[in-house]
Amino acid sequence: MLDLTKLTGQMQGLSQHLTQEAAANRQRLELAQKYFRQACDCQGKLVQKQQQWRDRILFANATPIEPLNTCITIPIPPKVHTVIATDGSQIAPSHHEIAYCYLLNIGRVVLHYCQNKHPILDSLPEIFYRQEDLYMSRKWGIRTEEWMGYRRTSSEAVILAELAISVKEEVPILAMVDGSLIYWFLEQLPSDAREHILPPILEAWQQMQNSQIPLMGYLSASRSIEGMNFLRLAACPHPSPDCMSFCPNQQEQVPCKTFESLRDTTLWTTQLQPGQRGPFWRSNARILDLYQDQKIYFCYVNVGAEIARIELPEWVVQDQELFDFSLGLMLAQVQKGYGYPVAIAEAHNQAVVRGGDKTRFFSLLERQMIKAGLKNVGTSYKEARKRGSIA
Repeated sequence: MLDLTKLTGQMQGLSQHLTQEAAANRQRLELAQKYFRQACDCQGKLVQKQQQWRDRILFANATPIEPLNTCITIPIPPKVHTVIATDGSQIAPSHHEIAYCYLLNIGRVVLHYCQNKHPILDSLPEIFYRQEDLYMSRKWGIRTEEWMGYRRTSSEAVILAELAISVKEEVPILAMVDGSLIYWFLEQLPSDAREHILPPILEAWQQMQNSQIPLMGYLSASRSIEGMNFLRLAACPHPSPDCMSFCPNQQEQVPCKTFESLRDTTLWTTQLQPGQRGPFWRSNARILDLYQDQKIYFCYVNVGAEIARIELPEWVVQDQELFDFSLGLMLAQVQKGYGYPVAIAEAHNQAVVRGGDKTRFFSLLERQMIKAGLKNVGTSYKEARKRGSIA
């Protein structure tokens, strides 16, 4: 039980710290805006430096493929359209439960607009209990709980593609996922482990590309600094951005690091009006080298409630018509959802496993185990004790 009275004394220090951080962020933003204006005047030279010294730069940075000062109003989407989304949830394995297993639940949503059709709002659960499912990841040093999350990401993509292709119609369609299309966690995985996660995702994306169904990743409250890191090239005090030679000690305070903690969204808040998008960027994340032809681009959009980061595969960005109505449908979804895409929100609601769902799941499992003739079925004494209290 949380004692709020004992926390009161710490709140004053927290508020003072946040006030100081806000002041420091304002100074960083002013400096970033200065280098932004400089970068607008010499964008081509900076991109050349970026490409030339790519292997010597020690921070992640993206490449703008449009002028940095781009501010384009997103077109109004067609009234007749369909939006598809998936999201996932899970029940983690526990040795204190009735059986050591885990469950993935993928929420599915298909919303038809102005078509007089019923929506699809459901979920697809799958239980994993075999030895190869539970312990396969241990040989790579990956905990089962982490592996479960990676499997869920893969399942979300596969089910999204299956759903999108099954409802393919002669109307504009948009397939959306919550979060990034750049799976940074893959960098830390051994190649054998990646082979179980990434190929199904890329195959699903290829199926959507073949069917010309645009895919979009929507990131709310993005913490990315890939765009801001491009401005560090303008702030670099050396003749070339050769970090490995000039700044091998990353702890040093150099001019290009003075605004490195500033998020991309903070800068674009000052540049974009509601309903506008900024320039498109090509991500240079090294993990994308494994994506084959599925390169990822992103832009920032003022959706009214916030600056959202929108990620799209390269093939969507290169098709102007596909790209235009995709952004239009996304913005309409945010407006219908009062600040967040309604399809993604509903997919989450379909996927989430609440406390009552978990209890019913294990009750069902218990009945099946007893029916199969198993004895001594039940939770551990520790788990049973934690669920009650004598206080």
